[in-house]
Amino acid sequence: MSHTQQYSTPRRGSAVVLLVVPALVGGAIATALGVYGELHPPTGFAVGPGGFTGPLAMKAWLTTGAALLAILQVLTAMAMWGKLPFEGAWVEPTHRWSGRIAFLLTVPVAFHCLYAVGARYDEPRVMIHSILGCLFYGIFATKMLALPKRGVPGWTLPVLGGLLFTLLVGLWLTSSFWFFTTIGVQF
Repeated sequence: MSHTQQYSTPRRGSAVVLLVVPALVGGAIATALGVYGELHPPTGFAVGPGGFTGPLAMKAWLTTGAALLAILQVLTAMAMWGKLPFEGAWVEPTHRWSGRIAFLLTVPVAFHCLYAVGARYDEPRVMIHSILGCLFYGIFATKMLALPKRGVPGWTLPVLGGLLFTLLVGLWLTSSFWFFTTIGVQF
């Protein structure tokens, strides 16, 4: 292929095919997390609370931080798509770095949830939380795999990003909000 050859716009069907592998990988990750959470015997301890009063407080605050950064993600994404009047060289790096940090904040939380507690389906709030957590990481993997692909439909990133935001808000409501309103605001 010559370096001067132009890329043709992919057909609609071929563009959707580009999403099959990312979606299958994301589905496999979500399923694997759910199966692991169900089959792994909970240890009761996984991650030290690092300055927090306990693991629940740690999880509540880290999830709150991730949720606040997710709001920044939505605002910067809307600016990048021309839906908000923010502009400047700071928008894209802010979007990327707020997403990276938000994701990193969720890792110790997910590790503690899966390793120390496991997936639980005995109480509606906890069941919904477990399912949302598995879906969050599956959709995250799908988005990250679809991100560098040329020719994916234009709706792909906004839809996957919106799903990630919605899942994270659901995780926050079923964990941090519950913690703050039931146990109280603790560090």
